Order: sequence, then structure tokens, then C-alpha cells
Amino acid sequence: MAGATATSYTDQIVYTDEIADFSPEIIAEMESHLAKYPPERKRSALIPLLMLVQRERGWIDNPGVNFLAHFLDLEVTDVWETATFYSMLNMRPVGRHHIQICKTLSCRIMGEPEITEHICSKLGVHPGETTEDGKFTVSLVECLGSCGTAPMMQIGFDYHEDLTTEKVDQILSSLG
Repeated sequence: MAGATATSYTDQIVYTDEIADFSPEIIAEMESHLAKYPPERKRSALIPLLMLVQRERGWIDNPGVNFLAHFLDLEVTDVWETATFYSMLNMRPVGRHHIQICKTLSCRIMGEPEITEHICSKLGVHPGETTEDGKFTVSLVECLGSCGTAPMMQIGFDYHEDLTTEKVDQILSSLG
């Protein structure tokens, strides 16, 4: 990591020249995604490949981004501009249970601030933080597309809607 520098927009992303290694099985999975697109449109595979990197490495890190840039023959900045746009892609390690609370208008009007306060108080963290045991990360995210059932949150790939503090307590206790 010699010579690594933090970016100007966050102290959480560090640029290095390191390139991630993936097993032959993961490379084959990446190639199967790539095969879904015409050769001149291989950039179209970027989001599924970013999801794969995140699954394998736990988050989108610089070595993973460098790998994808080489794999897809893109500039590193092309990969970063996509990776940093989507809240489903994590730019730093997250807890085993990533609680993403929708913070946009419908959820806010229907009680998101109280839900967020309750979750953060119960877990002893602020939005953007991970519990000391690494079990939970709480994030506030843009619209998750469930406005009619606000307030809502997503944990992993599961939606939890029409939230109340009681319902949140049940969900958290079920996560062990």
C-alpha cells in the first residue's frame, strides 16, 4: 500500500496499484456474465461483476476495481464512477447484517426518523457505522422503491415494510 492516498471526496477509499486475485471458478462466473453481452458492449457486465466482486471480497475495494478495469479493458475511473453511484455497492466493509434504511420523502413522512433513531439507539451506532462485534451496519439510503409501504428498510436482499419500533425489534431479534 505504499504510496496510497485517500481520495478528495472520502477518506474511506484508498487508491493503490494492487490487483485482486480470484479463483478460476470466480473467473469462469465472471466470463459467463460477460458472455451475455456483445464483445463491443462488455462494459454492460459491470454491475453484475461489481456485485460478484462484492460477494467475494465483502465490499468494493481498490484491488477489486483494478481487476475489473483490466478484465473489461476500462479505465479505473470508469469502474469507480459506477461503483460509487449505487447504494447496493459498499465502498467499505459492512457488518454481517447491513441495515439500509430508506430516507427519502415517503419514508421520512411516515416515520423514518423515529425508526432510524430506534435502530441506532438499540445497536449503539450512528448511521454509517458498524457495531463493534461487526454484526450490524446501519446506512441511510435513497429510495428503495417501496413508497406505498413506508417506512421501510432493506437487510441484505430482504425488504421490511410498514415499520414500527415493535416490528423493528422483532426483525433485529430474529437476526440473532
